[in-house]
Amino acid sequence: MELHRRKSKQRERIYEAIRASRSHPTAQEVYGALKAGMPSLSLGNVYRNIAILLEEGRLQAGEFGSGTVRYDAVTAGHYHFVCERCGAVSDLDMPAVEAITAAARRLSPHRVSGHTVRFYGTCAGCLGAEKAKSKQRR
Repeated sequence: MELHRRKSKQRERIYEAIRASRSHPTAQEVYGALKAGMPSLSLGNVYRNIAILLEEGRLQAGEFGSGTVRYDAVTAGHYHFVCERCGAVSDLDMPAVEAITAAARRLSPHRVSGHTVRFYGTCAGCLGAEKAKSKQRR
């Protein structure tokens, strides 16, 4: 039986904040971004609404090595880049390779439902800071 929830302005604002962010925000970051414009918002409200959005399939959650759960409104298959210096997480604008999932299904005795790929390195922001620092030393 499908549960029908009434629309919530608060939930939609939370969803839009996550959707507008390219940084895969934490619940705390969403709360911080919205609190000034929504004085009645609590961190508990943010977590409850995120749970509903996850259940509805409008968000996905991921832990990218920091021990903190981050949220993403892009629910179609895609890849991520994780900066090893600052911990920033961003989507990589490249096609997801469905052939990887198909090959895993063919080669594995398991029931494979999908795959994830994460790329690691140094983000453009950290590289820029590194170059600026290098110029200052000269």
